[in-house]
Amino acid sequence: MLFNPNTYDPEQFDAETRRLLRATVDFFEERGKKALVDSYINRTWYADFLEFAAKERLFATFMTPAADGSGETRWDTARNAALSEILGFYGLDYWYVWQVTVLGLGPVWQTANASAREHAAELLADGHVMAFALSERGHGADIYATDMVLTPADGGGFVANGTKYYIGNGNVAGLVSVFGKTEDGYVFFKADSRHPNYHLIKNVVNKQMYVSTFELKDYPVREEDILHTGQAAFDAALNTVNVGKFNLCTAAIGICEHAMYEAVTHAHRRMLYGKPVTNFPHVRRELSDAYVRLVAMKLFSDRAVDYFRSAGPLDRRYLLFNPMTKMKVTTEGERVIDLMWDVIAAKGFEADTYFDKAAMDIRGLPKLEGTVHVNLALILKFMPNYLHNPMTYDAVPTRDDAADDEFLFQQGPARGLGAIRFHDWRTAYDNFADLPNVARFRQQADALCELQVAEEQHADLDFLLSVGQLFALVVYGHLILEQAELTGLDRDLLDEIFAVFVRDFAQHATDLHGKTTTTDEQAAWALAQVLRPVAGEARTAAVWEQVLALVGAYEMRP
Repeated sequence: MLFNPNTYDPEQFDAETRRLLRATVDFFEERGKKALVDSYINRTWYADFLEFAAKERLFATFMTPAADGSGETRWDTARNAALSEILGFYGLDYWYVWQVTVLGLGPVWQTANASAREHAAELLADGHVMAFALSERGHGADIYATDMVLTPADGGGFVANGTKYYIGNGNVAGLVSVFGKTEDGYVFFKADSRHPNYHLIKNVVNKQMYVSTFELKDYPVREEDILHTGQAAFDAALNTVNVGKFNLCTAAIGICEHAMYEAVTHAHRRMLYGKPVTNFPHVRRELSDAYVRLVAMKLFSDRAVDYFRSAGPLDRRYLLFNPMTKMKVTTEGERVIDLMWDVIAAKGFEADTYFDKAAMDIRGLPKLEGTVHVNLALILKFMPNYLHNPMTYDAVPTRDDAADDEFLFQQGPARGLGAIRFHDWRTAYDNFADLPNVARFRQQADALCELQVAEEQHADLDFLLSVGQLFALVVYGHLILEQAELTGLDRDLLDEIFAVFVRDFAQHATDLHGKTTTTDEQAAWALAQVLRPVAGEARTAAVWEQVLALVGAYEMRP
């Protein structure tokens, strides 16, 4: 179930994709663990990785739409997800330079400005990375407010003045997509970090990555530099985040996979009172929980890829599954690391491990491209139609075909989320109704449909966020069950996943019970959902054997 560099062969992809993914793995393995750790500790800029990516045309191949490139170039969410997971496996910093380039290209691939598109494709082919300049120090990524102002210049065009903050790759980006405003409204334009009127101020984080703040002083913006204006610029900002936000889930998966190999191997080989640490029941439970949560992260994310790739103007279900990958998968990643850290304890602080880097970096992912709270609030917009108003769609197959995901750059206006409808979530649950914990979780999911929220409670975001956590679990389980059916997932493992979900639902129901605005009726409803998972000794033992199989299965080369 887990990515293992020793055995990795992504045979579902075409030959060039397989070659590039394998070459990326080999690059990191040949560098070895000492170089990986030392460069992290010393905050060394990853020039060697960028040289490798340029030489192999890695970013150009994976991030240039077919219409703008040549050969094997395409924007293929399935293979992009595979690369994102690999980069996360070797470190958040390597993933970050990729992720920010994805964001920087978002407004470019959405524009009708042919010269800007051609310029971006040329830069990628030459090995450049990109940046996405939306955030500002005073108000974060609030799209409604920007202090980057463009004023008309003598002889045509504009000059831009303003400062951007928390902008990845802002030190070297060949193209920076900058969000600003004119007297007529919003605008997206492209800038070059090498221009003399582009003033790099500093790296705002204490990391190997470069998260810049920069200032434009009378920066000349020609007509051919304009990517979007007015409402189109606003939509391009949101739609770019829709594309880029997805990558956070695969980064979390990669980080957790590498950390899990280290943690399980260390715990099993460590002797305490004359026996392996893994002989203790609480250790088995924590490592098993971490493992099944990680598998669930992968199942959900893999299935979400299919909905991204099959999306279109009449099928926008991906707009729910996207914040789910950002919020739910990344917060699950934090839980996975914490469970393992409870087991390996002091080992998790040691400088020569991958784990101490994972423990620090996993915290960042739920806090990028919007906080957990922002994404939960977004998820709630879909809840009425999802639970109560299903419609019929054609079945969505596994999408690992070599196709260009053109719709992601033709999403159109970023509105109407509450009107999006979904296929019936109950069908996936019905298909596994014989598994005891799927059935028990289904009881809780059905009960959620009966929960009544008063009109005045809609103004209490703290209350609604607890409801959102309950709803998110139902959506999470839905796609996991679909992916389990498509892949023939081991049934013991699937039932163990839902044993965890039954407990999680009970915990969130308890949280709802304690809210000050919860009514007596809602409190009674919440207590009724505090169910216990169905125990199964043979099932739990079988899953534990899968965890033990990770011992020594992968250790990074020195």
